Amino acid sequence: MTARDRSRHRGPGVPAGRMMASEQQSVLEPGVPEAPDVPTGPGPAARPTAAARLQAALRARRRWLVPLLVVLLLAQMAAAMVTTAVQQTPTIDEPVYVATATDYLHEHRLRYNTEHPPLGKLVVMAGIAVADPHYDPSYRGDQGQVGRHLLYASGNDPWRVMLWARLPVIVLTLLFGLVAFAFAREILGRTAGLLALALYCFSPDLIAHGSLATLDVPSAGFVLTSAWLVWRARRRPRLYLPLAGAALGAAVATKMNALPAIPVLVALAVTAVWGGRSRRLLRALTAAAVVALTAVAVVWLSYLAVDPRLRLQATVPIPAIHGVRGLLVDLMPFPQAYRDGMRLQFGLEDYPWQGYLFGHLYTGSRWYYLPAALLVKTPLGMLVLWAAGAAAMVVVRRLRPAAPYVLLPPAALLASAMTGSRDFGTRYALFMPMFLAVGGASVLALRRRWVRPVGGALVLFVAVSSLRAFPFYLPYSNEAFGGPAKTHLRLHDSNVDWGQDLGRLADRLRERYPGERIWLVYKGSGIPAYYGIHAADPREVPPGRVHGLLVVSDSSAAKARGRLAELIDSSRPVDDVGHSITIYRR
Repeated sequence: MTARDRSRHRGPGVPAGRMMASEQQSVLEPGVPEAPDVPTGPGPAARPTAAARLQAALRARRRWLVPLLVVLLLAQMAAAMVTTAVQQTPTIDEPVYVATATDYLHEHRLRYNTEHPPLGKLVVMAGIAVADPHYDPSYRGDQGQVGRHLLYASGNDPWRVMLWARLPVIVLTLLFGLVAFAFAREILGRTAGLLALALYCFSPDLIAHGSLATLDVPSAGFVLTSAWLVWRARRRPRLYLPLAGAALGAAVATKMNALPAIPVLVALAVTAVWGGRSRRLLRALTAAAVVALTAVAVVWLSYLAVDPRLRLQATVPIPAIHGVRGLLVDLMPFPQAYRDGMRLQFGLEDYPWQGYLFGHLYTGSRWYYLPAALLVKTPLGMLVLWAAGAAAMVVVRRLRPAAPYVLLPPAALLASAMTGSRDFGTRYALFMPMFLAVGGASVLALRRRWVRPVGGALVLFVAVSSLRAFPFYLPYSNEAFGGPAKTHLRLHDSNVDWGQDLGRLADRLRERYPGERIWLVYKGSGIPAYYGIHAADPREVPPGRVHGLLVVSDSSAAKARGRLAELIDSSRPVDDVGHSITIYRR
């Protein structure tokens, strides 16, 4: 049909140029209904119809509605994390990381916590630089003792120091939420992005550990960011592949348990380029090299940022690792300090740790521990959406290209973590709620009328379950397992009681039990006397002398044997503090 024929078909009064612009708009913006033609007349300017004005208003509302919802979701997560950070005393690992970050700031040396790379502690150092605590570099002791000395014996306010140490991790956690939103939005649209962000922001595990000055959330979040950037590299490899390598290097430079993600993401980088505009083998191999070499460079830079001369001054002996593991360590293209830290990690893996699962105390590890712990500590609605979303990514054809980028990295990391010897908590699997927030949003691709209302109801269920746990996110468990008050019956350590409630215990004893004799078995890094808790250890005297209040951390109660078990069995529980410490009456 010629231009003249089209003009005749439209009829008089509609200029051909205007209709062609309308046709062009519908091609550029598929799926957006065109506005009805503006009636023309003899006047100098045509007035839009009521329908056109309504449609324009709806478009404007959609433009600001999505950013508003993103801000609201992140704001509630930020409020939950900051509240938790303000109220909780130092967990077992935090004083070590805070002391190491302070040593980096003042002494620029690789001395403490050498079993972990430095990048996560450099993040914590950003907050330490603002808090500027007094530090005595001449103090001698192991890394735990140095941390306690810094917080409690150097004239510092531990509440203030810990808050500033935690704030950079809180900020990173929120930024990783934006990555989850962007990842899901690019796969399936804005609604999927909002669903992924809701699952991320209401995850009790991410709120709990995102509010601590620890390494687990930063490491997992950098892996998520790397996977998202590799996904984006399908269209612009020159821009996104180096960024993906930098994010992957940041993960490996934060925690060594991110190492299994390297071969997965390097392979995905090859796939992204090989399946894109070019099928040349050389370009695919170049993509792999860019990601791998950038990651290695970031690890080196993280150590050089602490000490440009890379002098390792470890305070603990480096174990000799033989066999295949020793060979792999020697072949790593990382600094000597990193390789020695890897030897320390293998030495820790060889230690006979104790685990606790569903009321059973054992020595060693169980391969199914992490899946079982995730089953307990993940909201029920989130579990359903995880499973349905993962299935949708495999079944729905248009989602299959994205499935490897969303599902393979967490699968590889989980498989590796399940072989570990330390059954201490879901903090070793925080990549699961991050990646599966994106995967769970894929349920929207299912072409069923009930998907959106049911998905919305499940997200609401997740939100209610998470908000009900406020501000006790660390001991969270879902309703099928009795909620946070019952978690200590099934799990221990960082799943429940990581020393975070010493300050709350001091307040409870002062308010409800003033002047009573206190016997305390506390599992944590805090110093009870600093908070005004003057107690004795009941295990150091005959049971007949233990009268008054027996206060026991739930992790210690879970592993109680001998005299402590007898004391607990012959006492009456009368109070609970933060779902992590139980007060008994004797």
